[in-house]
Amino acid sequence: MTTRSNNWSVQTTSAQALGLIDQGTKSLVLPTYSATTYQRDADNQYTSGNVYSRDDNPTYKPVEALLTELEEGAESLLFSSGMAAAVAVFQALKPGDHVIAPKVMYWSLRNWLLGFAREWGLLVELVDTTDLKAVEAAIQPQQTRLIWLETPGNPLWTVSDIEAIVSLAKADNILLAVDSTCATPVLSKPLTLGADIVMHSATKYLNGHSDVIAGALVTKRQDDFWQRIRSLRKHGGAVLSPQDATQLLRGMRTLFIRVRESSNNALWLAQQLQQLPQVKRVWYPGLTDFPGHEIACRQMPGGFGGMLSIQVEGGEQAAITTAAETQLWKRATSLGGVESLIEHRASVEGAGSPVPDDLLRLSTGIESAEDLLADLKSALEYAHH
Repeated sequence: MTTRSNNWSVQTTSAQALGLIDQGTKSLVLPTYSATTYQRDADNQYTSGNVYSRDDNPTYKPVEALLTELEEGAESLLFSSGMAAAVAVFQALKPGDHVIAPKVMYWSLRNWLLGFAREWGLLVELVDTTDLKAVEAAIQPQQTRLIWLETPGNPLWTVSDIEAIVSLAKADNILLAVDSTCATPVLSKPLTLGADIVMHSATKYLNGHSDVIAGALVTKRQDDFWQRIRSLRKHGGAVLSPQDATQLLRGMRTLFIRVRESSNNALWLAQQLQQLPQVKRVWYPGLTDFPGHEIACRQMPGGFGGMLSIQVEGGEQAAITTAAETQLWKRATSLGGVESLIEHRASVEGAGSPVPDDLLRLSTGIESAEDLLADLKSALEYAHH
């Protein structure tokens, strides 16, 4: 396979998928290797570098190489889901290690931390990671091993200051991992801000077509902790199928166009929705009066993302009715696809959720922003007639 020119922009690198072609056929689309096992050499070695597809498959490599390039990291690993990728970071810790994570974050990981992780022996503390004093107060010298951030944070899209928290973490030799699923490397690059590991639910924006479940980790250094994560993937078997890896690489080729379009749509919609009488509050880091907006401007120079949430006047029932009456916005869980999705998040998360019961989470796709607004306005008006 050929390699890309070092003079290419990251957008070109993504669109060209590193410029790789299949040397055997000269195909512009790389082949999918569905083999589960590989023949040894006559001397019993594996000079191909491939042993068994639970850990080694040529289909993974260009996807991991492209993501490493986009995040300016040292290496990437694909996983079978975003949850599998995130959990691997925590499993690489040891019982008794103290970890800090956000109070408001991806609900499934929050539940896993408060359940399985604590049962396994991790000391889990949830804090408001937008409050630097709260983060600093939560650090336990010699015991805190990892700070996990999600920024913007699902589903209120709050912004944590990566560089400031890096300073706190490094003072005590603490690892910092960032879930950058909603920012993507198009908008933000946490490793360049000092983070140690970046996680993506690649199901979302990286793939972008709602047809692949995948996760990924990117590291700043190939250190001992990273090798523990690598070993966990190999022995745990949480790997992506070759077919899904091919689909993911296809999706990443349009990453920049999709993310920028959805971000532009979301910003315009947030500004328009603020003016509607049926909308009590809009949560979007691109709004100038949004808490954390200045931090977002600094660490998300590419834009503010395609995710926003609204709180609806009239409470829970009005919010649920609004979602039920949309035609263009589809009622579905997930985000980051080309189609726009709407969800009453508190219903999904269930008892114990910190999400307001009048909140609707919106994943803005790449449709006409005017059409998206008209659909929402009609649904809101119906819910309040």
